[in-house]
Amino acid sequence: MFSDESRFSVESDSHRTLIWRASGTRYHQENTTEQHRYGGAGWLVWGGIILGSRTDLRVRSVTMTGHIYRDVILEQYVRLFRGAMGAEFLFMDDDVRPHRANILDECLQLKDITRMDWPAYSLDLNLIEHVWDMLGRRIAAHQLSQICLPELRRALLDEWWFIPQDQIYNLILSIPRRCKACIASSGRHIPY
Repeated sequence: MFSDESRFSVESDSHRTLIWRASGTRYHQENTTEQHRYGGAGWLVWGGIILGSRTDLRVRSVTMTGHIYRDVILEQYVRLFRGAMGAEFLFMDDDVRPHRANILDECLQLKDITRMDWPAYSLDLNLIEHVWDMLGRRIAAHQLSQICLPELRRALLDEWWFIPQDQIYNLILSIPRRCKACIASSGRHIPY
């Protein structure tokens, strides 16, 4: 299972403003603007993908902590998928702090869940990052001019299930090719 969180905002967080300025005036008031890191209000989502299936999309307004991750994600989703798939089950999450809390290591051991070793900062190999990109493109296609939080939440939940499972299937099947390309490039980013 490939698992991760992502944040989706009511405002785009990818808009850039380019200005021409005289040398040495970088921090002058007329050359600075206030920016919010995540583009305003939004939702933190969590999901997991495996061959032939995916988890429900969890939509939360709070930051993920080790306790929330254990109680909501590991207990309610990962443990059930592990039980259904048996000993062959491998779990992949990233190295963010809530995923590496000591209480999670204990929980994974007790539930006999094997965590896949994963290189840090390997976004091109982390397949669910590509699914977040698919979801973001589907949300952007709505072209809602003044989207509010409840509408964004509904769109996220709906569009999660509209992502074709065959795209996720093909993405998962591409992992051997992606790993070979990463090894061949000595770990540098690979454009796919």
